[in-house]
Amino acid sequence: MYKNLAATLVAACFFLPAVQAQTPTPTPSKLTEPIKAGFVFVSPITEAGWTKQHDEGRKAVEKALGDQVKTTFVADVAEGADAERVIRDLAQQGHQIIFTPSFGYMEPTLKVAKEFPNVKFESVTGFKTAANVAASNARYYEGRYLAGIAAGRMTKSNVAGYVAGFPIPEVLQGINAFTLGMRSVNPQATVKVVWLNAWFDPPKEREAAMALFNQDVDVIAFHTGSTAVMAAAQERGKMAVAYHSDMRKVGPDAQIIAVTHQWGDYYTARVKAALNGSWTSGSVWGGVKDGMIRVGDFGPKVPKAVQDEIMAKQKAVGSGQLRPFAGPITDNEGKLVLPAGQALSDAQILGMNYMVQGVVGRISR
Repeated sequence: MYKNLAATLVAACFFLPAVQAQTPTPTPSKLTEPIKAGFVFVSPITEAGWTKQHDEGRKAVEKALGDQVKTTFVADVAEGADAERVIRDLAQQGHQIIFTPSFGYMEPTLKVAKEFPNVKFESVTGFKTAANVAASNARYYEGRYLAGIAAGRMTKSNVAGYVAGFPIPEVLQGINAFTLGMRSVNPQATVKVVWLNAWFDPPKEREAAMALFNQDVDVIAFHTGSTAVMAAAQERGKMAVAYHSDMRKVGPDAQIIAVTHQWGDYYTARVKAALNGSWTSGSVWGGVKDGMIRVGDFGPKVPKAVQDEIMAKQKAVGSGQLRPFAGPITDNEGKLVLPAGQALSDAQILGMNYMVQGVVGRISR
């Protein structure tokens, strides 16, 4: 999750994604006792959502490594001074690797890392690295494009809604990819956006969803941290795209598809590396190809033909045959962003600051 908007926009200029972590400083020795891995979470652990997915990653580490690892987590930690205090406490308690999955944890992580050079830190959604700080993130937009195809196939009104947190590149990537996916199978479709300027505020999320449903929206997506939008769709008899986690328990009739990010393999690999002395700093930006992003968990309303289409296209995204941000791309003010025959580079995707044709609304400033 991201908090500092200006810093995030600058991030696009400096974060150089790679599928494999890069060099420099290897851990000097292999550990012979169980490794202590700490996790700091930005919200409570709920039944689904951002923090739930990262806690599932923590549990995957325990399952994979057994008595070789002992994990600890602290949940509902505010970004800023509170985060710095908690991260420092974990380091002082002897944790050899600490995961901090929220953008607002990046600077506190870097600060504490200077004080504990022998501790390894994983800044998840951060973009700055150090000798003992690695950065990682997922290509959420790949799943958003595929979910847009599902929405395009399922809508009757040709109007989708999108409840958005903050107007930063990651969120804009998601809105744009969703819209492009939707219009790839339904050129008449439009997407109405409501900005919350909040990540986790269930009452505001619900209110925004209800407002969109009153504007001909029959399928909705969201980039927020709770299940409130899914619950609202279930209540109103509408359709929704789950984000972060499978939310069929909340919206058994409403959910058409889920876009999930999977951290278990990455977290396990990083803890193993710290355990055996092969850990190095670097940057990772993984997607469908790397198993970090997936779609599925279809609801009962989605025909088998649509499910098969989306799963086939997910394979195409993973193989590189299908690129969500391939031209021609025009913004929603009529300006050509990318001509046909080209695809946006990673740097262009990371610096995204516009909304594509088909999106109704403006970027909240």
